[in-house]
Amino acid sequence: MTAANHSSFKAELIELLPSLRAFARSLAHNPAQADDLVQDTLVKALANVDRFEPGTNLRAWLFTILRNHYYSQLRKAKREVEDTEGKMAARLAVRPEQDGSVDLEDFKVAFAQLQPDHREVLTLVGASGCSYEEAAEICGCAVGTIKSRVNRARRKLSELLGLDEEDQGVFPDQRLVQDTASA
Repeated sequence: MTAANHSSFKAELIELLPSLRAFARSLAHNPAQADDLVQDTLVKALANVDRFEPGTNLRAWLFTILRNHYYSQLRKAKREVEDTEGKMAARLAVRPEQDGSVDLEDFKVAFAQLQPDHREVLTLVGASGCSYEEAAEICGCAVGTIKSRVNRARRKLSELLGLDEEDQGVFPDQRLVQDTASA
């Protein structure tokens, strides 16, 4: 865009401000939000001035930018939740990823320290989802033996990880073992 075209673009832009404001107010029904829409429209128009083709309808181009921005904000607002006191955000808090990877590494180290038969039953019953009966059949021993091994392996793993019986870090409600055992 040449310097002359650029100055005429800005002059026409200024002339269209009252029309842009009126259109924004008709959409937003809120003067402050309408002014924000106009401002955002001008910022986008100036940032993309090279996309505007001189000789085409600047008014239509600006109104299209304003309308599209308004509807984008509406769609975005539908996905957002107002949380002025931070209660929702507090419930959505997630532990940092590095803690999870550290916990996983600790688990891998502790798991490797278990006896082979303990690793086997925890893998079968806890990770693979086998019932005690299926694990007993695979290992070629009695169901009671599998239950004993799982219990001893779980206790040893908790000890290696420094967990108390009340601590539910690795075995929340002992689900890792009990859920699959009842299958």
